[in-house]
Amino acid sequence: MSLQWTAVAFFLYAEIVVNLILCIPFISAHRWRVVFRWRIWGWLSSYWNKAFFAMIIVLVVLFIDAVREVQKYSAPQSTQDATVNPNLYDNVHMKLFRAQRNLYISGFSLFLWLTMCRVVTLLNQTAITLENSAELQAQVDEALKEAKQHQEKEQMFKKVLSEGEKSMAATKEQLKLELEKLSSQLKAAEEDRRKSNAEVEAMKRHAKGLALEYDRLLREHHQLQVNAFQTSEHFPFDQLIFTSQ
Repeated sequence: MSLQWTAVAFFLYAEIVVNLILCIPFISAHRWRVVFRWRIWGWLSSYWNKAFFAMIIVLVVLFIDAVREVQKYSAPQSTQDATVNPNLYDNVHMKLFRAQRNLYISGFSLFLWLTMCRVVTLLNQTAITLENSAELQAQVDEALKEAKQHQEKEQMFKKVLSEGEKSMAATKEQLKLELEKLSSQLKAAEEDRRKSNAEVEAMKRHAKGLALEYDRLLREHHQLQVNAFQTSEHFPFDQLIFTSQ
């Protein structure tokens, strides 16, 4: 095997190992993202695109060369020439075998190189998605917690409002009863006032009648005194004394 194909073979083995390591199930995408964020990868990132395309070009060139070699030694002319000379026949088949081997090595190297790059990209995207999902989940949990708190506050407000309505209804009923009681007391007081006014009017009329009667009696008494005085002037004093005895 020539030096270049030996290097491609070792590169293929390295790709197989790296792909197997990347596919280990118990290493999470988050850990791979931590590994990919090491400083050495940041230092190599400026050369990564150039190395990626350069490796693709080299593998494609080797793959095309291997295809050309396979077609060359698979041609009918080479087979016809090999049947003439047995040693040439073995040499042609040996070269065909090497060309096919090189074709498989270069083809699988190119395929695994693209696969490895794609796996690395998917691991990064998966890690980012998981981080975003964790952040979104935290936000959702926080929103649910706040919604639950708002719901509890709303229920508490409804409970307080219901209790306030019940208390207001009870207070309203109590005020209504007190209003009815005060209304009845007011009616009773109004009735008592009317009765008192009627009694006062009756007492006024009675007092007026008594005053009139008193005035009449005073006039009669005065008249009697006048009459008695006039009678005493007509009779002697002795007769009055005798009469009094």
